[in-house]
Amino acid sequence: MPWSTPFDAPIRLARGRQLTTLQEAADYIMKLPAADQQRERWQVAIAHLIKAAEIGGGWRLFAEIALLRALNEDAGE
Repeated sequence: MPWSTPFDAPIRLARGRQLTTLQEAADYIMKLPAADQQRERWQVAIAHLIKAAEIGGGWRLFAEIALLRALNEDAGE
C-alpha cells in the first residue's frame, strides 16, 4: 500500500488542518519534538503507519486508530 493511501475520513487537527494520507500522518509525527516522538502512543502510531504502508489491509485502519488515540491523549494533557 503506498504512503499516499488516504484514510477513510480526514483526521482533523487544530487550526483547521487535517491529515488525509499515511504520508501526511508520518510527516506530522516527524515534525513533533523528539521527546514527544519517543512517547509510547506516538511509537505505536508510527509502527502502525509503517505496517499500513508495507503490508496494507487492515493495518491502515489500525494506523488511523493509533493516530487518533495519540492525538486525543495529547489534547488531554
